Amino acid sequence: MTSPSLPEATSASARPARWRGALGVLALLAALAALGWWLVERAQAGPQASTQGFGPGGPGGGGRSRVTVGTALARQGKLAVQVQALGTATPLASVTLAPQVSGVLTEVLFEEGQMVKKGDLLARIDPRPFEQALAQAKAQRAQQQAQLQAAQVTLKRYETLWKQDSIARQELDTQAAQVQQLQAAAQAAAAAVETAQINLGHTRITAPITGRMGLRAVDAGNLVSSATALATLTQMHPMDVLFSVPQDHVPAVLAAQQAGQALPVTALDRARAHVLAEGRFATLDNQIDAATGSARAKARFSNEGASLFPNQFVNVRLQLGEREGVLIPVTAVRTGPEGHYVYVVDEAGVAHTRAVTPGMASAEAVLIEKGLQAGERVVTEGGDRVRDGQPVQLQGQAQPQAAPGAGGEGRSQRRGRGAQGQPPAV
Repeated sequence: MTSPSLPEATSASARPARWRGALGVLALLAALAALGWWLVERAQAGPQASTQGFGPGGPGGGGRSRVTVGTALARQGKLAVQVQALGTATPLASVTLAPQVSGVLTEVLFEEGQMVKKGDLLARIDPRPFEQALAQAKAQRAQQQAQLQAAQVTLKRYETLWKQDSIARQELDTQAAQVQQLQAAAQAAAAAVETAQINLGHTRITAPITGRMGLRAVDAGNLVSSATALATLTQMHPMDVLFSVPQDHVPAVLAAQQAGQALPVTALDRARAHVLAEGRFATLDNQIDAATGSARAKARFSNEGASLFPNQFVNVRLQLGEREGVLIPVTAVRTGPEGHYVYVVDEAGVAHTRAVTPGMASAEAVLIEKGLQAGERVVTEGGDRVRDGQPVQLQGQAQPQAAPGAGGEGRSQRRGRGAQGQPPAV
């Protein structure tokens, strides 16, 4: 019996191998298709499974996991309508002390940083040259007055002689003109005396306002003039604060002023942690700055304790009134492609997206004009990890336990039960 040839044997053995390879490829494709279908179904059923309690403790653990979030209850209340701005403390008056006459500074009678009152003597210039100038002006005035009196006596005599037709009219007119000239010279001499008295008074430099002295620029013994600044005197109380009011709030400010309402203003430090002073709104500027869209405003503070210092930067809080509505923390409001929204947590502990319309806001709370009611619970912390329809766990609450018999029973519990479902004896 002859055996088959070698090529025929090789072909017969290769056929089963090719069929097995094709079947393997088909099986792999089928497995991939099944896996893809399962992933799609799981993604579509995820929110429903989470809402129905299929979380980490649910059957199979296929739902979304619970995230721990901070929440707050929406409440009905009043929100203070405020304007927050950066302001600059500005004194009502700041005077640079400079002498009105030139001379040698003989005395400096103030201390740097001293509080002085209006009229206090601060410095003195050597008065002797000005005393001599005053004496000379008085002597000149006396001379002019004597000449005027002599000319007036001569004029009266000429008038008598002219009536007797003893002199010509020309001589009488000439004497009358000379009297007028001497009267003008006497007035000039009197003015010179007053000028000398004023210059002598300027040798005493006094405080024009009540305030705080600055640093001294010159010392006694220096030659000073009107171009020399001795020091700066600044009024400390009351104190004004300049700040800007946004143009949206300008009508409310004007309405309050027309109604005679006093708007309270608070000055705070840079960290907004401490109140420096309490004051009242004073006035608005007469125009709005087109570059910033705001109007300059001024508030006045009594500043009795000198808590505000000139040119100091402060945070200003202007109280415009109160508005009532639903209040929630500022951190609860989020912004998405469709506008503002919040996460509302229902009684089952599931977070739902809710579109809202926020209104006025302060540093802590925001007024919700539409979309939320008082008593509803909103997410304030951890909102970045929350999705619509996802179960959440409130801070301070324990993890919810899985319901027995609903597939949430742990494997250790199922292994520990006996044949009749009784726990094993210890």
